[in-house]
Amino acid sequence: MPHDNLDRVIALAGIYQAVHCVIQIARKGTTDTASMEPCIHSLFQIDAENVDAVFGEPGAVANGARLIVSSLTGVPERNLELTRYVVLLMRLERTLAGRPDLLTRIGEGIEAASLKREHLALLHPNLLAHFADLYSEALSQLEPRIVIRGESSHLSNPDNQNRIRALLLAGVRAARLWRQVGGSRWRILFGNRRLLDDARSYLGAHAHA
Repeated sequence: MPHDNLDRVIALAGIYQAVHCVIQIARKGTTDTASMEPCIHSLFQIDAENVDAVFGEPGAVANGARLIVSSLTGVPERNLELTRYVVLLMRLERTLAGRPDLLTRIGEGIEAASLKREHLALLHPNLLAHFADLYSEALSQLEPRIVIRGESSHLSNPDNQNRIRALLLAGVRAARLWRQVGGSRWRILFGNRRLLDDARSYLGAHAHA
């Protein structure tokens, strides 16, 4: 199935949204549940009907789309830390793409999580711990290694560590989706106007989100 610019902006917004949640947890010890849920939801979507459905309800990654607009326009401000993590996740996904053994392991881990999901809420600590372990096992030793900066009191909390790793796994999943629908670094570097217009169109269509 051919993919359009809207598909690409939704996938990119998924990366931005996951990273934003990571930064909030690392700095404040908490994040917006409504932003986090679509990221974790995406990990279960193996055969989604379309790109939008990967993240759940229409408009689920509106926060990520707003972050794209801010990143491209500087309004209200550019968050260079956010952009750096987004780029690192894209690079990490490229490394993972060359490791079919790890892709298989992640697939098995998601299958196991799907069984747990029948009895647990989407953001249940046990489910997040499962995804965190999967990230640690399959991705934490690959290059580039992602080191999250933040408040040590928050970063040393085991629940926060699990939430951050689960969200990083979701960010890699979104980066994989971004590449599958035709996204590339060149599109970000040289397609800024197109990306900006598409992010604004997505937000306009989901003004309530």
